[in-house]
Amino acid sequence: MTDCVIAEDEELLRTALASLLREVWPELRIVAACEDGASALEAIAEHQPAVAFLDIRMPGLTGMEVARAAGEASPRTQIVFVTAYDQHAIDAFEQGAVDYLLKPVTRERLQATVQRLQARAASGHPDTATLDALLRRLAGANARKREPLVWLTASAGRETRLIMVEDVAYFQADNKYTTVMTADGEALLRKPIRELLDALDPDVFKQIHRSTIVNLKAIASIARDDTGKGRVKLKSRPETLTVSQAFMPLFRNM
Repeated sequence: MTDCVIAEDEELLRTALASLLREVWPELRIVAACEDGASALEAIAEHQPAVAFLDIRMPGLTGMEVARAAGEASPRTQIVFVTAYDQHAIDAFEQGAVDYLLKPVTRERLQATVQRLQARAASGHPDTATLDALLRRLAGANARKREPLVWLTASAGRETRLIMVEDVAYFQADNKYTTVMTADGEALLRKPIRELLDALDPDVFKQIHRSTIVNLKAIASIARDDTGKGRVKLKSRPETLTVSQAFMPLFRNM
């Protein structure tokens, strides 16, 4: 059996892709179907699949960020991007010789992609240099254009607090809510962390775990321990945060 991971934040599209894959590639085993980039990266690190189908635009980590980190977390995994982007991006895919699927995914296109994946698997490891070059080219063209969140309101006991986002040290998932940690204490945001991700400035806030987002400006130091995980020390808070092993490649250039 050949294992794969699917990452697509729209449930109907995720289900449709899984169904088509089962039809055109019966030997394929879908080990994880994820709705966000963080879950996808952790699934890739855990299962070491032969193939990962990644939606480029997802909450939090984008498909491109997942692909970049997956190169270290699971080097043998072939990447197929699922995209609704314009011709400029499609041209980049074609020139980069990296597989992509254009939404809505058709059976014919998927069959052709599967054939290329199978042929490439027989010839050896994925072309990581080509993938890196493609990711660099796409990063600038497809940067998020939405203005990032500047302030938020959160509850601290019976009090509602206005918090400037730049003052947040990190966010922590708390079931359907999110805990906001600042130098002055903590408050509760009535929004799941998954919905918060896309509203934050991706150059300042980084996901370090499925349930944790940290303000890079609040980090005093980061080090890798013997298990491969990262340990983040903060400037304004005493606790240490854990960076999942799969997320460590995202900090390679820091």
